[in-house]
Amino acid sequence: MARVQASDSLIPRQVFEVPPAEPNNSTATADSGSQGSGVKLKKQIGLLDGVAIIVGVIVGSGIFVSPKGVLRFSGSIGQSLIVWVLSGVLSMVGALCYAELGTMIPKSGGDYAYIGTAFGPLPAFLYLWVALLILVPTGNAITALTFAQYLLKPFWPSCEAPIEAVQLLAAAMICVLTLINCYNVKWVTRVTDIFTGTKVVALLVIVGAGVWWLLNGNTEHWDNPFSGGLQDPGYIALAFYSGLFSYSGWNYLNFVTEELKDPYRNLPKAICISMPVVTIIYMITNIAYFSVLSPDEILSSDAVAVTFGDKMLGYLSWIMPFAVACSTFGSLNGAIFASSRLFFVGARNGHLPAAISLINVNCLTPVPSLIFLGVLTLLLLFIKDIYVLINYVSYVEALFTLISVSGLLWMRYKQPKTERPIKVSLALPIIYLIVCLFLVISSCTQTPYVVGIGTIIILSGIPVYYLTIHNPVKWLADTSQAINLWCSKFFICMPNQEKFD
Repeated sequence: MARVQASDSLIPRQVFEVPPAEPNNSTATADSGSQGSGVKLKKQIGLLDGVAIIVGVIVGSGIFVSPKGVLRFSGSIGQSLIVWVLSGVLSMVGALCYAELGTMIPKSGGDYAYIGTAFGPLPAFLYLWVALLILVPTGNAITALTFAQYLLKPFWPSCEAPIEAVQLLAAAMICVLTLINCYNVKWVTRVTDIFTGTKVVALLVIVGAGVWWLLNGNTEHWDNPFSGGLQDPGYIALAFYSGLFSYSGWNYLNFVTEELKDPYRNLPKAICISMPVVTIIYMITNIAYFSVLSPDEILSSDAVAVTFGDKMLGYLSWIMPFAVACSTFGSLNGAIFASSRLFFVGARNGHLPAAISLINVNCLTPVPSLIFLGVLTLLLLFIKDIYVLINYVSYVEALFTLISVSGLLWMRYKQPKTERPIKVSLALPIIYLIVCLFLVISSCTQTPYVVGIGTIIILSGIPVYYLTIHNPVKWLADTSQAINLWCSKFFICMPNQEKFD
């Protein structure tokens, strides 16, 4: 197997010595013509699949976990609802900015590709580095732990389930979904479609019960909705972190642009359909929560939807934890599918070991990348405080989203003539930058430890970059080559053989 050399350039270098294998299912393709013949990922994600991926990834653990975090740091029901709405609006603004980036740079990898194009290989690698250590596996671990907690709740109704049982069930879920993603992309989209419907049904049950409760005259929680609101900017920033965590995933479709049919049309359409739908669903779901449960009940619950179900559904209360578990199952499925492509693209560009860029010649899925991501996620299951994890993820994600949108403005200045199928108003990225700056700076005053650790992890990527990519140490390069060869044989894989401009 030929070696993929590490390079400062974000233009992938591919050398192939093995002829492509004939694919045996619909997840693969071997095209001929201008792109050449070879093993590569196939464009098979349509508009509805794109909408399902975005909604499926966003509506996961967040809406069932974050209401407690938003209320804790906002202090009142009314202020919490404002945070939820503004978090949705901000996510929509960010998604529109990413629509311009995604259609101007139609490559998989999302922020990694955009930061690399705008600012060069080192900032792109630093994003990949923190995504590797914090963003992706932590987000997936949170979703998996939430799945396990909700599914086990009926068996321990009066107390928390043993942490070992939660971790074991979460680990089993990660392994099953990793296997599905390795085998067939069509299975992935079908699972996403099915469980997206399940989670919407669960939220409609919550909304319906909340409406019934209000119509019966139970409006006491709305008598003074802004009582107790916190005004400190640091607390407001932390409330937004919890709210934005629930909307995280709006940029995941950008990670799989190369597998999206007609990305210039379907990427922005999927964003414009998905984000308003999610914002409306979240708003009315929170109104239902606050109508039925008092602030003290929400703050004392680690499973808000289950507490809601226990109070409203009687002997059918088991439906709620089951539905929430289904919701998080579908969310994690979409997240694994999209985020594994980030590491695949990073390895294809020489910023991770070449083995992670290999594609199975039978299923034509990035099997090593998926397994690598699965192992990282399993390791993070042993961290117990889910809200610390949310703060870590939110700070780093806000910082690099800020950098990506800064890249949009920079490329408007440096590359004004570059074709932009979608060009948003200049006010949108500026507004997004200002808000992200507020969140990043304000969090420094309230969670300096989290910010400090996150910053150290980011900066630790600089020596790693120079030792492994810019001027690689020989023994590391030899080790990477040996791992690449072993993975090629063990997983029956080849490098991606599609040519890129």
